[in-house]
Amino acid sequence: MLCSPTMTEASHIPIPDSSVPGIIWPAIPKLNSNILLTLLFQLEQSQWWTPERLRAAQFRQASHLLRHAFESVTYYQKRLGEAGFNPDTALDEESWLRLPLLKREDIQQAEKKLRSRALPKAHGKTTNIVTSGSTGTPVKLLGTGLTGIFWNLFTVRDFFWRRCDVSGTLAAIRYDRTGSAPYPDGVVLPNWGPGFASAIPTGPSKFLSIEASVAQQAEWLARQDPDYLITHPSNLEALIRHCSEEGIKLPSLREAETLSELVPPNLRALCQEQWHVPLVDMYTTQEAGYLALQCPEHVHYHIQSEHVIVEILDENGRPCAAGETGRVVVTDLHNFATPLIRYDIGDYAEAGAPCDCGRGLPVITKIHGRQRNMIQLPDGTRHWPLLSYDKFIEFAPIKQFQFVQKTLEIIEVKFVTGRPLNSEEEARLRKLINSRLGDAFDLQFTYHDEIPRSASGKFEDFRSEIEA
Repeated sequence: MLCSPTMTEASHIPIPDSSVPGIIWPAIPKLNSNILLTLLFQLEQSQWWTPERLRAAQFRQASHLLRHAFESVTYYQKRLGEAGFNPDTALDEESWLRLPLLKREDIQQAEKKLRSRALPKAHGKTTNIVTSGSTGTPVKLLGTGLTGIFWNLFTVRDFFWRRCDVSGTLAAIRYDRTGSAPYPDGVVLPNWGPGFASAIPTGPSKFLSIEASVAQQAEWLARQDPDYLITHPSNLEALIRHCSEEGIKLPSLREAETLSELVPPNLRALCQEQWHVPLVDMYTTQEAGYLALQCPEHVHYHIQSEHVIVEILDENGRPCAAGETGRVVVTDLHNFATPLIRYDIGDYAEAGAPCDCGRGLPVITKIHGRQRNMIQLPDGTRHWPLLSYDKFIEFAPIKQFQFVQKTLEIIEVKFVTGRPLNSEEEARLRKLINSRLGDAFDLQFTYHDEIPRSASGKFEDFRSEIEA
């Protein structure tokens, strides 16, 4: 049974591969799978801990990270010393809040001074991590073999939380940095990725570059007929609408998962109405991996406290209360190669109240995105605009759109349309758009054959070019 919400938390977890001939249950795992399975066992327990117990465990791990950074990272020797950090003093909430924030510009300027001179050998080989630079300020840092293990671990937790039948087929349409998954064939892999390959049997996964057109993606999906689909929210919406218009069916699909972009308000309902499957979202960064996963029982997110400390801070640098929105600050508890301690990633999110599902993991109610995704009104106030296809396509054959705020008065509205729009359609769109933006902006419509994605495959439907 695929993704049944009535299954117990553990009953959907498949039996691991066994290393002993003739012994399949209970399985005797392969040596290289023991790390993942041991970590999964711990996560099955820790998700139910109280918030206080989780916080205490985080601070114990953070103390080791801070000592390591203070002793072996030039940048932190100076910054932590100036903040009065004492490696022999136990961490608490107030001493944690006194630690300085790390900005993207700090990572760029510090460069190799942020790298450890004494990485413990057991953390494995280092790997390069380069962000996409969609903010205009790309950063470079090092990961380790251990940070890769944690990435795989939370990938597996994500599927287990969703109670997925991993014997099915997984399809992914996303950025292809290797250039190996073009249309029409894409790439077929024997498993659901490295997180599963070492320990847990799965069905195949299939991968297509997001550079393929929506029509090509839909045709490819129909051929693959997957049980699960992973892609960007903007791409999912375009796929759903195209399949609806063309009568394309995906009979085996059980669930769609999104990543990397904000989920538009209407998309969950659209996915359910048109494809009759739920939409599940995740919150990740290239720099620190998984930050939050959607709760198995609700649409809000649980912070992955076993791996990261995620703070949502107000304008005074204090933790936001439930219902308040603040900037997202992240500490990766396990990257000892380039420690990221209280890293202001540039996102804004809304803190949530404890969840009634029983997990002690903190809640994020809503992810708002970056400051550059906020509209600024002529009076100086800012907010995140409410934009989606739902009404636009009732007025005109809009296939894609993007808003770019040029000044306090001018917004360029980029359209990809099925045909030229007439003056009446443009007038109705102007009225609708300004009602959603909250002011009477000078809307400058421009028409394009395509509105490209960023280098990492992300798409922003609103972007401000006004300096913060």
